[in-house]
Amino acid sequence: MHPLAPAITDPLAILRDSTLSSFREQLVEYAFLSEVLQDGWLRRHQPVNVLRADVDAAGYDLVLECQRVMRHVQLKSTVKGGTTREQKIHSALALQQSGCVVWVVLEPAEGHRVSLSYLALGGAPGAPLDLNGYEVAKHSKGNAEGIKTERPAIREVSKSAFKAFPSMKELSDWLFGPPLSNSVRTS
Repeated sequence: MHPLAPAITDPLAILRDSTLSSFREQLVEYAFLSEVLQDGWLRRHQPVNVLRADVDAAGYDLVLECQRVMRHVQLKSTVKGGTTREQKIHSALALQQSGCVVWVVLEPAEGHRVSLSYLALGGAPGAPLDLNGYEVAKHSKGNAEGIKTERPAIREVSKSAFKAFPSMKELSDWLFGPPLSNSVRTS
């Protein structure tokens, strides 16, 4: 066990530990990619191409492409039952082709694993992400005068604006559209 990890009384305590947020971020990205790649290969019979951003200054973490649909994806995460009620979204994501936000919800699964469900924000494949009407976010800490200044490039989006997807199958069809009949067969 990692020396900073909390005692294991809650199976997801390690995922809630803010001192391990970088580890959680990587776990979420890898678990999400595993799910989307498996769905593409085994159900859709289509490859999903993945490009990873080294920095997220353009508002996205990943670019996913399947059946000629390209999605710029910002990943967010929470543990099931968490208290997060909104997400901060970079407005540059709205400038990207088919920009969207995928909010991964982790919950305990058998065998010291996690299962994933999803919330998503964005338009249909090919449509831009519309962030108009969402509040400009403020810094969480005040400046020298104690004033929480605005973050003009960041929007706060309520959880209620996201659409729920219980599995990767539904999310994948939302991201890329239903599988085309002329899919590449893997067998």
